[in-house]
Amino acid sequence: MNSRSWIGFIAGRYVVRRRKSDASPSVALAVLGISIGVLALTVILAVMNGFQLGFIESIVEVSSYHIRIDDFPEGVQGEILRAKVLDIPQITAAVPFREFQGIIRGNRENQLVAVVRGLPADAAENDQGMASKLQFESGLFNLWENSSIILGTELARSMAVHVGDTVNLVSISAVNFAAGNTDTVDAAAQDSRFTVTGIFRTGFAEYDQSLAFISLDTARFWTGENGRPSLGIKLQSRWQDNLGMEKLLKIPELAAMVEAGSTIRPWRDYDRAYFSALRTEKLLMFTLVGLIFIVVGVNIFQAQRRQVLERREEIGLLRAVGASDLDVRLIFVWDGFIIGLTGAGLGTVLGLLLASHIKVFFHTMEGIANFFIDLLNSFLYMIGGTGYQGFAIFSPTIFYIQEIPSRIIPYEVIIIFFFGFLSALLAAWFASRRVSKEQPAEVLRYE
Repeated sequence: MNSRSWIGFIAGRYVVRRRKSDASPSVALAVLGISIGVLALTVILAVMNGFQLGFIESIVEVSSYHIRIDDFPEGVQGEILRAKVLDIPQITAAVPFREFQGIIRGNRENQLVAVVRGLPADAAENDQGMASKLQFESGLFNLWENSSIILGTELARSMAVHVGDTVNLVSISAVNFAAGNTDTVDAAAQDSRFTVTGIFRTGFAEYDQSLAFISLDTARFWTGENGRPSLGIKLQSRWQDNLGMEKLLKIPELAAMVEAGSTIRPWRDYDRAYFSALRTEKLLMFTLVGLIFIVVGVNIFQAQRRQVLERREEIGLLRAVGASDLDVRLIFVWDGFIIGLTGAGLGTVLGLLLASHIKVFFHTMEGIANFFIDLLNSFLYMIGGTGYQGFAIFSPTIFYIQEIPSRIIPYEVIIIFFFGFLSALLAAWFASRRVSKEQPAEVLRYE
């Protein structure tokens, strides 16, 4: 028996005609277990990626930039150096800005602390990444007037202001100067009224509640010598930050600035604790849900061991006509291969389908739940009771989201597929070791 083409044929028959006694587990259960594990892990990671990447991109595109240079020079020297930065092929945008904390008062006369960032009027045109994350609910990105201000949606709601309204802004640094009775306070107070030209939403609650934009010239006037001018750099891909840092430090002027005390930081260092927490959370979720494959693998292992015992006479016959231990083991390994491939393939297809239509799935689940709640409410109203509120899986009153995000990352899908596939294959390989313990002469003598 030199050719092994017969192995796949026999393995296929074993899968189709698996049950030999009522105690034998079904192939369908093994395939179903792997499918559910792959489907669950695919959908859970897609939703988790949607939330995490949405937050990360808001931080990177709006606040930290891909690379950030502090104490960046202004004026003619700054523009010359900025032009050299933009000459680097990997860099797509370089936006000068100033940032300070301010107190804003709106129509409700309540005062809120906000992070105020001064940007050039053409910042949204030059920085497409930032523009894509700023979803304007009203107005637009308009900083051409020195008295213009753009507010986060929750910040504007808390102050009850809309586009066209005016707000008062006081720099916290100016308040500190007030204690010393300097002239800086008087200069800042002269232009403390701003007109709201846009209200934006990023989807990241911290920014929507506490971020405002004004023109760079106004921010320079407010911060004066105490402000730290910075340059925010965007790359073709944020994962090129190390390469971008190397290219930037090859510019002599920038290298000299760093030696003199200026800081240049990639986005990974800007909020390291937050990014590390997200990565740990994802790893733990991947591990916990991945335990499904261990459970399924153990079940397949036990099923294959029982299969070996049930087919002792067939194994003895195959060994008697010349099949080696490896040949017979490969029959059961092919069995696991078919189960793993079918289960992982089916789970991947269903998982991708569900993850790409996750909004429809959640809306359907909510609709079914609300249907039964409405029936219950109708009954309670008839007997004079109080009804229940509608059900929402991610209620906007609790979660700061407008829709369920989902982001499918191809390499993660491939890893999940192979986890499910290999769990069945390895279980079948270890279970088939019992074949080598079967002696054909003894099996045929008693069978």
